[in-house]
Amino acid sequence: MRLRDFRLLLAGAATGQLGAQVTLVALPLVAVLELEAPAFQVGLLTAAETAAFLLVGLPAGALTDRMRKRPLMIRADLVRAVAMASIPVAALADVLTMAQLYVVALVTGVATVFFDVAHQSYLPQILPREQLVAGNGALETVRSTAHVTGPGIGGGLVQLVGAQFAVIVDAIGYVLSALFLLRVKQPEQAPEPAAAGGSLRKEIGEGVRFVFGHPLLRVIALTTGLANFSTAVLMATQTVHLVRVVGLEAGGLGLVLSASAVGGLLGALCAGRLAAGLGQARVMLLSVVVTGPFALLWPLSGHGVPGAALFAAGSAVVSFGAVVYNVAQVSFRQGMCPPRLLGRMNATLRFLMWGTLPLGALLGGALAQSYGSRTALAWCAVGILTVPLPLLLSPLRGMRDLPGPHDDDGADAEAAHGTPDKAAAESGERPAPAPTA
Repeated sequence: MRLRDFRLLLAGAATGQLGAQVTLVALPLVAVLELEAPAFQVGLLTAAETAAFLLVGLPAGALTDRMRKRPLMIRADLVRAVAMASIPVAALADVLTMAQLYVVALVTGVATVFFDVAHQSYLPQILPREQLVAGNGALETVRSTAHVTGPGIGGGLVQLVGAQFAVIVDAIGYVLSALFLLRVKQPEQAPEPAAAGGSLRKEIGEGVRFVFGHPLLRVIALTTGLANFSTAVLMATQTVHLVRVVGLEAGGLGLVLSASAVGGLLGALCAGRLAAGLGQARVMLLSVVVTGPFALLWPLSGHGVPGAALFAAGSAVVSFGAVVYNVAQVSFRQGMCPPRLLGRMNATLRFLMWGTLPLGALLGGALAQSYGSRTALAWCAVGILTVPLPLLLSPLRGMRDLPGPHDDDGADAEAAHGTPDKAAAESGERPAPAPTA
């Protein structure tokens, strides 16, 4: 926090995330309340928001590695601001349709892919490796705080001005994020020029080989992909369930989602200390094993305040585990990857991990449409319970700490050139010093 540029990066994340969390409530409510969309169309809207990870996830990494990260993030913020501002403009002209919502969701999703890949690749240029866990913990604290406050603000705004006008807060948040990034003064390391005769396909392939050649990255990809698939079922279903089954109005919906996010905030505050005390590898495993069963509270939530409380409690505990897990695994990825491959490594993992989101959203919408939201949430809970399995069946189960960059040098070199991963498998067994809290 003593670093001015990190504070600006943090402030940009705060404003962008706050606006995004308002939209988390407002955008589905535009479909449910204003356009009276059925459950499957709401699921399709959630799928459109995340489809970009499948459509441009891999090339985004190679393209990001060719560009400076800060200007790319600023452009992505401005594109998202314009797209979100188009919704209230169309509403004023009385021409808002579900088709426009799908287009806005897709455009903002593409911009978000480039922003997120650049953001994760930019942080190691601001902070040294030994501070990455603390830096990611601070960013997760900001995100989780936005998750706590944003939905409540969004629900209140929807009741005051209508869902279609509440999304303007998201556009303002993206503009403020771009302004904060403009003030960052840290000289950015110039990207390495593309090799002679190199192609985008070869560069993408290098990132894919790096990820699949490292045994721990493969496990992280599978674990997080399962978690995101189940989370997408929840995201596609929760608005319909809380409005039509639990019986909440927009303000109550926002309060439930804000209460749910308290767990994520606590997880962000505790992640660094837990990783230092238990070990980075152990905290990744325990965070999902201990908190996953609380997902069973979602399908048990019925009408009224008791049902809302059950839903919020389940979400809060699951969010706690998810944030602790994410801080540990993202810090590990940033610290062990060569800088020239950061964009492609992050993009490949996001393609694998986040590419499951549109599939889960479509499944959630279809289940809710055919069998009801409670059945969809039950299958979501079953999915959450399977998340720890890849970790339990991997070498990570017997490790306390994750390997550092020097432990992985051989694995990195072999993986980047597509050779066998014997060295990576061996290096994955050697513990590194515990990360700094």
